[in-house]
Amino acid sequence: MASRRTAICLIAMGISAIASIGSAAALDYPTRPVRWVVGYPPGGATDIIARLLGQRLSERLGQQFVIENKPGAGNNIATESVIKADPDGYTLLFVNPANYINASLYTNLKFNVVRDLAPIAAFNRVPNVMTVNKDVPAKTVAEFIAYVKANPGKVNLASSGNGTSVHLSGEMFMMMSGVKMQHVPYRGSAPALTDLLGGQVQVIFDNMPSILQHIRAGSVRALAVTSTARSSLLPDVPVLADTVPGYEASALFGAAAPKNTPKEIIEKLNKEMNAVLAEPAIKARLIELGGEPLIGTPEAFGKMIVAETEKWEKVVKAAGVHVD
Repeated sequence: MASRRTAICLIAMGISAIASIGSAAALDYPTRPVRWVVGYPPGGATDIIARLLGQRLSERLGQQFVIENKPGAGNNIATESVIKADPDGYTLLFVNPANYINASLYTNLKFNVVRDLAPIAAFNRVPNVMTVNKDVPAKTVAEFIAYVKANPGKVNLASSGNGTSVHLSGEMFMMMSGVKMQHVPYRGSAPALTDLLGGQVQVIFDNMPSILQHIRAGSVRALAVTSTARSSLLPDVPVLADTVPGYEASALFGAAAPKNTPKEIIEKLNKEMNAVLAEPAIKARLIELGGEPLIGTPEAFGKMIVAETEKWEKVVKAAGVHVD
């Protein structure tokens, strides 16, 4: 009996020692540079936000947060590389809308974002803007719906590519409003906007940062923002849900790590990221990029990831789009 008690005590001491080592490691973390993987080339909105936050995290934590751009396969190459990385806190993923959409868009994914990633923190939500060519007579969403119904087969919906948030925001609009438009995918927003300005396509649900300058210049007309509240960047533009109840489509950004990353490291990163998001200069810059900071727990971000994944699955199925 005594030997059994001794064994139990030794096991308990071992578990306690392991926990102490884990806590100590988290306390010292990071002791070397951290790789922050972004699934897009340098220069885009996702990359800009990552570098903005990464710089401040480097300064606060005394180790470089190195932005590693891994474009390809619609963000899947970057995501899979992080999921396969050691769960030690030194490889992070910049989470973006493709992560939620791809879960149902791709038929043969080798991973599951909800299952295989540990959420750290949500950063911000950036709305899209329902924007029309100036030759379209509609001045409101209701007028646009009536215009599409009166002109079947004549209204083209532009997007930055099949399965992008820009595309599926338009598909969600068609699903919820009952109108039908012809989808015209482009290789990115720039050529899509060129044809919108030229009148070859009539409407786009583009990301706020890329469309904003054209709206302010008066070369296109904004009918609505796709968030649940008006944007401070376009305060006179109503939300689409005012006309199509329940509509919401925004780009949710955040950070995640491979599953089984120590909880203490996740919590430390969450605390530091929230502190950066609360800084006035960072908050002002994120607002310029289209969305106010979101400050919350890893668990709250995890619930957002699940909700976004479920929302876009419905749209993907309704639109009948998929990638093998």
